[in-house]
This record gives sequence, structure tokens and C-alpha cells, in this order.
Amino acid sequence: MWYILWGKMIKRHPYNKLTAITVKKLSKPGKYADGNNLYLHIDPSGARRWILRLTVGHRRRDMGLGNTMIVSLEEARKLARLYRGIAKSGGDPFVERQKERGFKVTFIFCAQKVHELNRPTWKNEKFALQWYSSLENHVFPKIGNIPVSQITSSDILGVLSPIWNNKSDTARKLKQRIRLVFKWARAKGYFQGDDPVELAEQALPKKKRSDNHHKSLPYNEIPDLIVKIKESKISLPTQLAIQFTIQSACRTSEVLKASWNEIDMNSLTWTIPANRMKTDKVHEVPISSGMLNILNEAKEKINSDDLIFSSDQSGKALSNNTLRLAVQKRLGIDTTIHGMRSSFKDWASETTNFANEVSEMALAHVIPNKTEAAYRRGNLMDKRRHLMQMWSDHVNNNQDKIIHAFSQKGDKFGS
Repeated sequence: MWYILWGKMIKRHPYNKLTAITVKKLSKPGKYADGNNLYLHIDPSGARRWILRLTVGHRRRDMGLGNTMIVSLEEARKLARLYRGIAKSGGDPFVERQKERGFKVTFIFCAQKVHELNRPTWKNEKFALQWYSSLENHVFPKIGNIPVSQITSSDILGVLSPIWNNKSDTARKLKQRIRLVFKWARAKGYFQGDDPVELAEQALPKKKRSDNHHKSLPYNEIPDLIVKIKESKISLPTQLAIQFTIQSACRTSEVLKASWNEIDMNSLTWTIPANRMKTDKVHEVPISSGMLNILNEAKEKINSDDLIFSSDQSGKALSNNTLRLAVQKRLGIDTTIHGMRSSFKDWASETTNFANEVSEMALAHVIPNKTEAAYRRGNLMDKRRHLMQMWSDHVNNNQDKIIHAFSQKGDKFGS
């Protein structure tokens, strides 16, 4: 179509070329122009949708306006006019559309998407369930159905304030999880403005940080503790599990789920698989003479072919609380089992000449320096074996005379 402007023939691009009847009748795959860069797009599968071609920031982009079953021709034209106007005025219609969606997208929807996205990367299913259930219990009842774009720092304050002081650990975790949801919502364009979690945190009372999360026992008191454990009426599996945890300097959960197939009596090594380690990496623990003595007693007196320290009553793994209560309630000692790792670290730092990296590797700590971690190839097994034997001698007050070759011929483990 041509028309005359200032005496010149100008080609005019057609608009409103399509009709509602035409849209219904068209079936051949392809693009059909309505004018003003609005197209009906029919896929080979038969799916039919509206496409608007725009120039945003000197870049040509296509914006989907919806399926023809939901968005009529007239509605598509209205949307096209709206977004063309935004683009011509220098705005970004894609950003504006996400803002509009933010008025409809609830916090629950965003949290579900974040959960789905991160679930495959989390360590285990238990953590994934706890992550979501904590939001269900404390967050969703208050802000779950509010559009994420409308949530303010006042709303976040209403979630965290009731538990900030009496459930500080839960509040801290919730704060991190809510912040992660808002980061995702911001990345999707559903949320704009300042971080409401940060603003709410500034209004909450400051917490005094503790330098020691787990109460530890001075390392020179460990030998007396071992004697008390052996002389107590605590069940044998619990006794041995506590001693093994102390002597191996491992985390409680790593010891409680230890199985016989992880023990290699030829190399005197306990290999903990990656899925049971906090670092998600296999950890090899040298077996000292004290640890060997405990293993021999467990093999002889605890009837289990799987877990080394299984419960007498259920045959299942002991719980962390069982060990903690045995020390704190039964023995009356104000310490935690995890705190024994700190006792080991203090002992290694103050009484031995081993480099810090040896005791850090014995504790299976992650190397904070990424460059050093990239070049670290060995596991310092020989040095760690020497260190753990010295720790065993200290813990047993140099009374442990078990020789490392004790079970080499299968005296206790031969079957």
C-alpha cells in the first residue's frame, strides 16, 4: 500500500491485517503478520501464539504475548501497543512485564521454584525437607500468599521478630533462606528495590556472637574422662562410640554411622565415604592402637555385622543425643562430644610440632585458600598416622600397649 507524503510516494506497512475468523482458520505452520510487528506464529505441532518483534536498546527481540486460546487478537493488539510504546520511550518492556508479573507471583511460588532449583545440589533429602518445612512453619503463614513484589521489611520483621531471641538458630537459617528467595525473585524481575531482609535485620537487636559454639574439655582432662567412661555403667556401644569419636577426632555422625566394611585391617585405615562427610569428599582416617583396641572390643562384644556401634536395644545407629547425654548427665561433665575435636586441636597446636595443615586434615576441614586447595594432592597420611598415634597415647595416658599388627593375622577380624 502506498500513500503520498509531501509530494513523495511512501510505502505504508499494513496493520490490523488479520481478523478473528482468519486467525481461527489458519493452520499451516509459519508466521502471519498482523502489522506493526505483531505476528501469529503457528508451530509444526499446531500450537498457536502471538509474537511481538521489538527493538530494545538497539537490539531486536521477540516477545511472546500468549497462546491464541487465552489471548484474543484484540487483546494481543492492545498488549503490542503497550509494549511498543514503552520501547519507543526508551524503556524496557521485558522488565516492565516482569514487574507486572511480580504483582501476581506470591512468595510461596518463588520459594517453591528456589527449592526445586537447589534441591539436586543439596547434600541430602533430609536437608531439602528441613529447608522447605522451616518456611512452611514460620514464613508461609505470614507472607506466603503476598505478592513477592509487595513484601516489605516490615513483613520480614514480623516473621523474624517472634523467634529472633528464643530460637536464634532457626531465625538465622530462615533469614538466609528468605534472602535466597528474594535473590531469585530479583533475578527473575519479580522484585525491585532494596533488600527487605537486610533492612529488617538492621531493626532487630544485635546478637552477641559466641567464640565457641561447642563446649570443649581441656585436653589434659581427656585421660580422666576416658577412665570415667570405662568405669561407668553406660551401655557398651555408647562407651565405645564416645571413645572412638574422641580418639579419631571425627564428627559424631561420622562415627555413629561407621560400618565394618569401611574398616581396612590390612592398611589400618578407616575410609569414610563422601556422602557421610560434611565436605562431600572421601576421608581416610589412620587407625591408631587405641582405635584398634576399641574396634576389637566392639567386634567381640557387639553383635553387629553392619554398624560398628549399633544400639543394644534396636540394632540401629545411636543418636547424637545419646552420646551427649551420657557425658553430660551420666558423667556430669560440662562438654559436648563435638567439642572434643577442639580439645584435639588445642592439644596438637600446643604440645606437638606438627604443621597446622596436618591437624586440619585430620579434622577433615576444608582448605579455605582456593589456590592452596587446587594444588594440594596428598592427604598427609604418614604424618597424620603419627599424629593420631600420639593423640591415642595421650588419651590413654600412655597405658595403651596394643600393637598395630594385632589383627594382621585375623585374630579378631579373620572371619
